[in-house]
Amino acid sequence: MAKNWDDVRYCSEACRRRKITSVDRRLEELLRALVERAGRAGVDPDEAARCVDPEAWKQLHEPARRAARRLVAAGAAEMVQGGRVVDPSTAKGEVRLRGV
Repeated sequence: MAKNWDDVRYCSEACRRRKITSVDRRLEELLRALVERAGRAGVDPDEAARCVDPEAWKQLHEPARRAARRLVAAGAAEMVQGGRVVDPSTAKGEVRLRGV
């Protein structure tokens, strides 16, 4: 567990090994904006992927989920499934990201 969430750069060891790309940063920025706009209703991380690349957004599905996990790890959002907050590291299937 991080001692200072302001210093968190990666949501997991896998993210640390993979490093964060410019596309990853763009997905995070879009997710932050979408979450702010959606409020408690939340947003599907794939919406950010569609904004980045409307033609090939499916290739960005997992990068968008990783971006969502980083936002949760930083305390900027929470991941919800079926109306309940879930652990991003174990969530399977459709999830939404909502503001805290």
